[in-house]
Amino acid sequence: MDRLQGNLQSFFHNRWLVFVAAMWMQSWAGIGYLFGSISPVIKSSMGYNQRQIASLGVAKDLGDSVGFLAGTLCEILPLWVALLIGALQNLIGYGLVWLVVTRQVPVLPLWVMCILIFVGNNGETYFNTAALVSCVQNFPKSRGPVVGILKGFAGLSGAILTQLYAMIHIPNHAALIFMVAVGPTMVVMALMFIVRPVGGHRQVRPSDDYSFSFIYSVCLILAAYLLGVMLLEDLIDLSRTVITTFTLILILILLVPVAIPVLLTSSSSEDPAATRESLLPENTKGGGGGVGSQEQAEVILSEVEDEKPKEVDSLPELERQKRIAQLQARLFQAAAEGAVRVRRKRGPRRGEDFTLLQALIKADFWLLFFSLLLGSGSGLTVIDNLGQMSQSLGYEDTHIFVSMISIWNFLGRIGGGYVSEIIVRNRAYPRPVALAVAQVLMALGHFCFAMAWPRAMYIGTLLIGLGYGAHWSIVPAAASELFGLKNFGALYNFLTVANPAGSLVFSGLIVSGMYDHEAEKQARNRHSSSAFLFGRMLDAASFSEEKTLQCEGAICFFLSSLLMSGLCVVAVILSMILVHRTKVVYASLYGNGT
Repeated sequence: MDRLQGNLQSFFHNRWLVFVAAMWMQSWAGIGYLFGSISPVIKSSMGYNQRQIASLGVAKDLGDSVGFLAGTLCEILPLWVALLIGALQNLIGYGLVWLVVTRQVPVLPLWVMCILIFVGNNGETYFNTAALVSCVQNFPKSRGPVVGILKGFAGLSGAILTQLYAMIHIPNHAALIFMVAVGPTMVVMALMFIVRPVGGHRQVRPSDDYSFSFIYSVCLILAAYLLGVMLLEDLIDLSRTVITTFTLILILILLVPVAIPVLLTSSSSEDPAATRESLLPENTKGGGGGVGSQEQAEVILSEVEDEKPKEVDSLPELERQKRIAQLQARLFQAAAEGAVRVRRKRGPRRGEDFTLLQALIKADFWLLFFSLLLGSGSGLTVIDNLGQMSQSLGYEDTHIFVSMISIWNFLGRIGGGYVSEIIVRNRAYPRPVALAVAQVLMALGHFCFAMAWPRAMYIGTLLIGLGYGAHWSIVPAAASELFGLKNFGALYNFLTVANPAGSLVFSGLIVSGMYDHEAEKQARNRHSSSAFLFGRMLDAASFSEEKTLQCEGAICFFLSSLLMSGLCVVAVILSMILVHRTKVVYASLYGNGT
């Protein structure tokens, strides 16, 4: 009985269980990606025009990105409290939207609906922040893969939730809003006591690389499966039984990663953290140490991972534990003699813990911010305007490109974390160099859209999706490395503001302005050429009453795509400046033992 209780406790404190639970939570966290599916329901029910729907979309984007409060609360409160607040925001915001749309409460003004959408979608920032903060702290030496996988599931959640709704499809499409309100709330409340820091830096195992490889394999299978299912459901009229079967298989794939913490727990009869602690010298354990000695012990435990030779992990278990214990003893002795300095900071250096205000006065932080603004902002502009872009080039089925860019976005997030981790691990080279590569891909993607060559939409969608997704695995990991983990929530949520800021400038001003200009020119030409049939006065009247203008041809997005391609080149330059400035930092973080 005692052994079973110990195994359950070890399982509950296993950092891989936290990681898998965070993946499940992120699978429901991308509720903003479903706005394109629920907006038609809101539009028809409320009698809104397209401009009013666009206002709701802006409120959604702001709620998805403005997470200062979430970042602050995740620092000062237990993570489960922050997750509970986010879940309640999601339930209240989208729950009231559902009640209004189904006319169970009086119709509310547009500005109130915007507030409800903002509040509901802002709950997502709590989910993202809590997942990233807990897992980055549990996997401090694998930040790239962890951030990439978690952000990848957030990007793929729109496709996952769409498939789940296909299984429980109800003729009343407002039920999708109800699912958005209730589903994430229930999942987050079920997992909020699991997703938290558990001292994961003391649970390092030689099998961790295999565990990450297994997770990556599951991610690739999941992406390929979802893409195949979406194509089948689009091309073939499937029965309800087949759709349900597909959805159940999807759920099974999502459950597969829990095998990792189960196997790790069953293969060891004691908690790895306890094993590590038992190996420490007697004078480092037990009472009397006080806060200072406890902090020093944490420093030594993290120093072990930097100082131990690579061949130690390949030794037999007993020999490996013996070598680690010897290294820990030497480090504690060195610390007592002053050879290992515990800095009393006059001010943090890059690689140490910054507050948000301290980071805001650093050039490196703003280089990262503006590089993200130019790169991800231009990518989000393409995502928001993909329907009009494909229509202007003569494609009738625009949804296929929306589905494809969601899959490429997911793979970009997974691949960006994986590739950037290889760069910093094997070469001790700055992670932002991977960001520069992603921005080169985006510059090429925008150029393909501008040229509008045959099949350019497919190539451009691939390049933009991969590049945009890579931003959201590379940038958070780089920020945690350069400015520390202590205030990572606030730092991350400030950086996310770059996304709607870039979209507001590119999509709201540049792209839409150029599109409307070309559409008006084409409309004038069409009306002038048909003047002899209707008469000039009647033609002018019809032109003034035309509410929506559509642009056709490559000219619609030619200049704007070229401009965004050039801005991505500027982002590459900013990223390379950051690479040059942070070489020493990454060499000190990852240079030992390489």
